[in-house]
Amino acid sequence: MRPVVLCFSGLDPSGGAGLQADIEAIGQSGAHAAIACTAVTIQSSQQVFGFEACAASLVKAQATAVLDDLPVSAIKSGMLGTTDNIAMLTELFADQVIDNNTPFVLDPVLVANSGGSLGDEKTLVSAFRQLLPYATLITPNTHELRALSGEQDLHVGAKKLCAQGAHAVLVKTSHDFDSGDIEQYLYIQGEMVHKSTLPRLDGEFHGSGCSLASFIAGRLAMGDALIDAGQAADSWITQTLRAADAPHPDDSQAQLIPNRFVRF
Repeated sequence: MRPVVLCFSGLDPSGGAGLQADIEAIGQSGAHAAIACTAVTIQSSQQVFGFEACAASLVKAQATAVLDDLPVSAIKSGMLGTTDNIAMLTELFADQVIDNNTPFVLDPVLVANSGGSLGDEKTLVSAFRQLLPYATLITPNTHELRALSGEQDLHVGAKKLCAQGAHAVLVKTSHDFDSGDIEQYLYIQGEMVHKSTLPRLDGEFHGSGCSLASFIAGRLAMGDALIDAGQAADSWITQTLRAADAPHPDDSQAQLIPNRFVRF
């Protein structure tokens, strides 16, 4: 069958982010998405109202059922929600339940695009640092990069996360500037190896970070090198955002939902 990406992610009822974004993005990458659901959120495309995390034992049982059954070629984690869930995933790597040679894309979700909390930030940051040595690629937004690294300068922060164990860090400037192109920098083992420039489109997008990280994970599962996976994801995500759905077309401030099924 197609290569499988096992995703640890939460349910977003709006379908804009979370596990639905993972399924759609990975499907478009050519791979198959399997899901270990980490939480059920209460949110719209515009706002997070709350969430209830799944017990770590339940998430682990979901994951091991997939690992015992399907040819998992990559791992992707998004919203984990609790330190127990992060510790459980760390243990799966440490105990080699997940093969340490399996590419792992870590999207260290702390907040939603709308600003809603998806867990206690300070405790999540500390726990996420334990996962860094297993990460092939970490894809934080600017807020998450600064929180994890303790550095305001994004490039210094990326180098610090590599020094703390992450193999590679994707620096994204999409949250930092109101105008001009979006610049992304890929650091591997502390060295900047690739820069990409994407057009800054009008509006805010719900689930763009989930989609980008999941597409990269899918391409890694398909056998792409990290730089190639990132370039393919850049092209794909730009098209999904250009064709995004507008749930509230009369509100220019409302978040848009990426159209992950657009053909380009």
